[in-house]
Amino acid sequence: MFDSESTEMYLKSIFELGEQGEPVPISSIAQRMGVSSVSANEMIKRLAEREMVVHTPYKGVELTHLGKQRAINVVRRHRLWERFLVDHLGIPWADSHDPACRLEHVTTNEVADALDVFLGNPDTCPHGNPIPARDGELETPEATPLSELEIGQVGRVSHIYPEETILLEYLAERRMFPGAAISVEDLAPYNGPITLLVDGEEVILGREVAAHILIRMNGKQ
Repeated sequence: MFDSESTEMYLKSIFELGEQGEPVPISSIAQRMGVSSVSANEMIKRLAEREMVVHTPYKGVELTHLGKQRAINVVRRHRLWERFLVDHLGIPWADSHDPACRLEHVTTNEVADALDVFLGNPDTCPHGNPIPARDGELETPEATPLSELEIGQVGRVSHIYPEETILLEYLAERRMFPGAAISVEDLAPYNGPITLLVDGEEVILGREVAAHILIRMNGKQ
């Protein structure tokens, strides 16, 4: 399938997987999209023909300027819809991601602009991620993955990235929302779990989960 929705899904996935500026392996794209490597390879070839990506063998895939702008546009629509679903329809924080994924593909730029104005031009989605400007400008806040913190370091949850519904549900149960105050109490050896205080309540998280939680640092206690 090579329709507009699948194109946008691939571009958005490459954008999210390549946030650190490194080429994204096709195997990682296939895993994120839930398709075979053969299918992902075929789509990447087509996107390259349309000058949306560059594929370097044995290294990975990178977005061109055109591809990145298209991906950011999808991200903008997605995050605006999440804001609307949570703030105006009362959809639970953890349940807004999946419907926003569907709505992002049927939303024109004009509707996105109107939605932005209706919402009061919000800066972030409910999960703390910045909402791109109409011109594609996107500033990612400075934050440190929770998995990289040391014992005694304190801060507040900045944002959850990348988002997945199962992850969001898991974090909601532990009240790991943007703005929550955290302090690192213990780090188990051999890459074991992290013991935290979250707004004064003890929470234990695995390192893989903690890598998705970005923290604004306050320093050490």
